[in-house]
Amino acid sequence: MKRVFWIAWREFVATVATKGFIIGILLTPILIGVMILVMPLLLDESPPRVEGELVVLDSTGILMADIAAWLEPEAVARRAGELADEIDQAMPDALREIGERAGQGEITDLALQGILAGLPDIDVVPLRLDADIEAEKEPLLVGSVEDGGRLAVAVIHPDAVERDSTGGFGSYDLFVREKLDDRIEDEIRGALRDAIIAGRVRLSGLDREEIEALTTVRRVRSTTVTAEGEQETNEVINMLLPGAFMILLLMAVMTSGQHILLSTVEEKRSRVVEVLLSAVSPMQLMAGKIVGQLCVGFVMLGLYGGMAIAALVSFALLGFVDLSLIFYLIIFYLISYFTLGSAMAAIGSAVNEITEAQSLMMPVMMTMMVPWLLWLPITRDPNGMFSIVMSFVPPINTFVMMLRMSSIAPPPLWQVWLSILVGIAGAYAALWAAAKVFRVGLLMYGKPPNLPTLWRWIRQA
Repeated sequence: MKRVFWIAWREFVATVATKGFIIGILLTPILIGVMILVMPLLLDESPPRVEGELVVLDSTGILMADIAAWLEPEAVARRAGELADEIDQAMPDALREIGERAGQGEITDLALQGILAGLPDIDVVPLRLDADIEAEKEPLLVGSVEDGGRLAVAVIHPDAVERDSTGGFGSYDLFVREKLDDRIEDEIRGALRDAIIAGRVRLSGLDREEIEALTTVRRVRSTTVTAEGEQETNEVINMLLPGAFMILLLMAVMTSGQHILLSTVEEKRSRVVEVLLSAVSPMQLMAGKIVGQLCVGFVMLGLYGGMAIAALVSFALLGFVDLSLIFYLIIFYLISYFTLGSAMAAIGSAVNEITEAQSLMMPVMMTMMVPWLLWLPITRDPNGMFSIVMSFVPPINTFVMMLRMSSIAPPPLWQVWLSILVGIAGAYAALWAAAKVFRVGLLMYGKPPNLPTLWRWIRQA
């Protein structure tokens, strides 16, 4: 055990003491901090102003005024202000307070100022009913968006506001120039849609304001009732929290597992492993490597997990997290790490260069991508048959169970511990198979083995 400890200590120090590891592990929080500081400056940059004309062939003869009114700069500014108000109302109080304390309470205002500074100036030009549409499209090919000129051609159908013989309504055709900003096109579509609706309402003899008042219901935020009391529902947290736990688990496992692979390949390529094997057995070497990188993964879990908890505390969102999940996160990390780390150690011992490991790593990497694909299906139906079955399929059962436990409907406790037992059995099988490959492959040189060869080693060793 003493030799295993010193090998593990060497692996741990050789990994965490490198500049690459320190920079890599700190890169994510640094990028987040930079974005928080830089984002207001980026939002303060005014977008380019778009000027041009929209020509409209109004077959109904009653919609031009409504289209022009929708596209007036004042109307665009008013809608932008209403959108900013809706965003501000939807923002949780905790986030708003944090932004104000950080000196960024005016981010939304800065963004709105940028929008207002770049308001489109679109001149609505009517066309005669006998106009040649093909000829009117020609100006769309001349110049660019920055040069102004014609931005789009709209043709409103004659039955857009009055029902045709079949009892249905028509619509419109829209032709835009190349590389037109999608926001400008959305404004034009909004103008056409609103004008057509207004025309239909007028011809029907109805009051549009009354209709909108009758059909509009203000959205309210729900309240989650729990045994500890009532709290405002946070839909974003409910959706992202399971993914955050899964990503944290996956990141720690993948990073430490890859370090095992790289260090094993490097030691074998430089023949250092031959010197090590003169003092320790292959099993002691593999065990030391796995334990050493296990501690590296714990460093990542502690750093990023601590940052996440600190952020939740700062945003007054810690109440949305069941702290017992941290205990299960550690258990699932141990299970998934020993499973993946064993596979990485076996692959590293079987090849001579890192490039030779690509084909053997592919099944492992594809398996690790499965939790990403299952994120939304499982969080939306955490207690469905599919989610339950996946909870007992190693090696992904640990990730699936973490998703289920952090979702809005956690599974029964017996399923959690049954999944843990299944995971332990899978990790033991992975360690047993990896030990067979490690013992044979560590001193094998030449052509790298394929999967059938590895299976033969496992059976014969």
